[in-house]
Amino acid sequence: MRSAFDFSPLYRSTVGFDRLFDMLDQSAQIEPMTNWPPYNIEKAGEDQYVITMAIAGFSPDEIELTQKESQLLVSGQKKGSEEGKQYLHRGIATRAFRQTFNLADHVRVTGASLENGLLTVDLKREVPEALKPRRIEIATGSGTAQLGRHPQQIEHGKAA
Repeated sequence: MRSAFDFSPLYRSTVGFDRLFDMLDQSAQIEPMTNWPPYNIEKAGEDQYVITMAIAGFSPDEIELTQKESQLLVSGQKKGSEEGKQYLHRGIATRAFRQTFNLADHVRVTGASLENGLLTVDLKREVPEALKPRRIEIATGSGTAQLGRHPQQIEHGKAA
């Protein structure tokens, strides 16, 4: 199903942004199960983030976290049998879930914990030294000789 927006004119005039348009296209689609389980995304510091998901009733061995390149997949599947139980009211959802988070470049999962029905996933952006901005010194006057350039001497208006 395509979204209400047509991105095809932008595909013709841009190069390398197809992933961005795919994400916009996916976010515009209506999916009924995208808001379960509920979650928060928090910025915990300059380069630190925390995803908190409410997954009451799941144990750590029923949850799987997988990071592949720039995607984090969180999925859960109940393993126990609930045969023989009779519910008068069932308000705690135990259905399987699958939630995908698109991560920015150089963001990786540093840890995860499950406490009081909340799954907490810690993330950190770690930009390699080679990609960090660096200050470049600008040479003046005597520095031009170091670059292999020799100032020209001019005699009586003519270049030597």
